[in-house]
Amino acid sequence: MEHEEYCARADAEIARMAAAAEGADLRAPVPSCPEWDLAKLLKHTGIAHRWVTAIVATRATGPVHPRSLDVGLPEDPARYPKWLASGAAPLLSALCEAGPDTPVWSWSGQVGSDWWARRMLHETTVHRADAELTAGAAPVIDPAVAADGVDEFLAHAPSAAQPSQKMARLPAGQSIHLHATDEGLGEAGEWLISFGGNGYEWSHGHAKGTVAVRGQAGLLLLLVYGRIRPGDERLQVFGDEGLLATWQSVMTL
Repeated sequence: MEHEEYCARADAEIARMAAAAEGADLRAPVPSCPEWDLAKLLKHTGIAHRWVTAIVATRATGPVHPRSLDVGLPEDPARYPKWLASGAAPLLSALCEAGPDTPVWSWSGQVGSDWWARRMLHETTVHRADAELTAGAAPVIDPAVAADGVDEFLAHAPSAAQPSQKMARLPAGQSIHLHATDEGLGEAGEWLISFGGNGYEWSHGHAKGTVAVRGQAGLLLLLVYGRIRPGDERLQVFGDEGLLATWQSVMTL
């Protein structure tokens, strides 16, 4: 996907997340994020949008602390869905004005602004799914977005704070093969994740892993993010299911 498409799709995902939360019980626990309720999920996501807006708009070359920002959080949590939605226009304006190649800081190092457009699409997509799961709905994720989301997760998760501290727990010499069943993805919908001594390598293509998982790309995205469990009946698992549980325990963002 190009920068403009990441921006447009992120905009749509913010609107979908806000709609999923509108009128819902904001005290309801989020099943895919057990320590959060829906209000905290909305707060986290809305602050992330405003944080990235500040990073990109100011062309930040170093870390920006979210607590240094006036995010305009409403006192009444009932207003959180509309507050979340209102963060979309400034975010997309900053990203579109920057274009894809403006150098800015990220927790993955110095990147182009397109890195943040892609990150905001997938951050919001997964949290939109969290909101829908809380409301008792089954999230539907576009297969192309989901496949790109798996790529992005595998590329950048090792730089994130929590996974980077636990990589050594991945058993060297073992591997996970993910196979999306959606039509039209081809090799872009297959991944082999091979564990080394202190991390992993990954590539596209069909290969045999210690454990293999087949399912829709959207479900595979939620699996790698730990939002659904290896025993989910919509997935086909062949091999060591426990290896998937180990993956999720290490790779939680």
